[in-house]
Amino acid sequence: MKRLTILLCGAIMTSAIYAQNAYDVSNALGSELNGTARYVGMGGAMGALGGDISAIGNNPAALGLFRGSDVSLSASINVTTNDSKFFGTSMNESLTTVSLDQLGFVYAQKIGNETSLRYLNWGFNYRKEKNFNRKFSMGGLLDDLSQTKQLAQDLVDWGLEADEIAEINAADNPFTKYWDRYPIMGIMGLRTGLVDDNGGVVQGWKGYNNNYYGRESGSLEHYDLSVGANIQDRFYLGATLSMASLRYKRETSYTENLSNDFGKDNGGYTTQTYYQLKGSGINLALGAVVRPVEDSSFRFGLSVKTPTWFNLRETFNAATYTDINFYGVQYDQTLSDYLNSDYRNYDYRFNTPWIVNASLGTTIAQMFAVGAEYEYQDFTSSKMKDMDGYELGDQASLGWCLKKSHTLRVGGEARIDAFSLRAGYNYTSPTFQDDAYSALSLYGVRTEFTNYKERHTATFGLGFRWEGFYADMALKYDMQKAEFHPFLSYDDQGTEIYLNDTKTTVDYNRAQLLFTVGMKF
Repeated sequence: MKRLTILLCGAIMTSAIYAQNAYDVSNALGSELNGTARYVGMGGAMGALGGDISAIGNNPAALGLFRGSDVSLSASINVTTNDSKFFGTSMNESLTTVSLDQLGFVYAQKIGNETSLRYLNWGFNYRKEKNFNRKFSMGGLLDDLSQTKQLAQDLVDWGLEADEIAEINAADNPFTKYWDRYPIMGIMGLRTGLVDDNGGVVQGWKGYNNNYYGRESGSLEHYDLSVGANIQDRFYLGATLSMASLRYKRETSYTENLSNDFGKDNGGYTTQTYYQLKGSGINLALGAVVRPVEDSSFRFGLSVKTPTWFNLRETFNAATYTDINFYGVQYDQTLSDYLNSDYRNYDYRFNTPWIVNASLGTTIAQMFAVGAEYEYQDFTSSKMKDMDGYELGDQASLGWCLKKSHTLRVGGEARIDAFSLRAGYNYTSPTFQDDAYSALSLYGVRTEFTNYKERHTATFGLGFRWEGFYADMALKYDMQKAEFHPFLSYDDQGTEIYLNDTKTTVDYNRAQLLFTVGMKF
């Protein structure tokens, strides 16, 4: 079954003409725990408790529990670390950034004490749902494995004949004829000596060691417009119209030193890539919170969120510089010298899955509050379409490579006079199947991919209230393991892929120190 999953993902993904794949669009999937410091300190388990503007992102009905107006601002310091190990070679990267995470207000409109409708509340909230800022590096001995062999195998899989190599190398612009026939990275490999004809066989070189460095940046942000109603202080309803903005950028550098058939130094090469994904989307969420027993503070909530309908544009570029001893000459190629922006930009649509959220919450003696939430979404139901509404060739790979997502949030708060103490925990299941991988499409510039495992998040928070003013602090720590692959390793026949050959184990951690100031009135 393990091998079957690998082969199916590869067969589907290599059929895609453009560069989109499940790994690129996954930036628009899922969320991270972020918002006000109170919300984060309680692990985000506030959908049924309400009373915090960030809880509206889980359940819009949380807005109905406000009994006064509110304005808040949240910012944080983030320290991200990546520790990698590739066959005994360890590397580490860290990055510290400052982030604006939340800005919002609630206008609480009291209707009456005896009317069925007690409050009708309105809210706006900006929230940063995902933070992409991170650095990563890996490298080590390759034992004759090489990215160049994948480039060669991909060309063969797309039908390259050995007698076409001379024509590709001699052309002023090889993409005039071959841009929609062979992978662009493979063509660059041919023209820089990474791939060559050896007695009628298209092949790459033996790798001695490698080094990969990647820098990611950007964020997924939401702008929420919400309305919430309080009915008889027992039934709370809400709706949110959310506008999403996605900005993701990745810059990479991959260096490989080569060896010849006798194990001697054969020079090397460096490939640099640039990729950007940006766009906007919209979704609608409806929710309800019910307090079933009039004399009890216990309540439960349920919310449903539509897919986020994104319009996305991706932009890419790549450059390869080679100095291979066998040729005795240096080569360099840059895609933008041959392909203008019309060929290096692509617009398409992406629809995320529906999201269902169930929550519980209660307060005890007006001193303690506890909450729990479960959230479900089926990533396999995501949709990739062109701008005319037709499914892209890589659509089927989403079903094979992605998983159903489960998120559990729990948290609590204790209040003593003007001070509060909070703690929480989140579990988020993996996005990708264990054996998923990214094959190189015609317009793809990346051979690397990362399969992130489940994410564990622990939180701790403090709060202070003085009349209408409040100040909160939260410390969040994300812990996640992953497997990174710089390229794919094939068997000698090029029919099977061995993921263990290129597996790099990764420990990804992020510490976030979050501050919120606000005023209730």
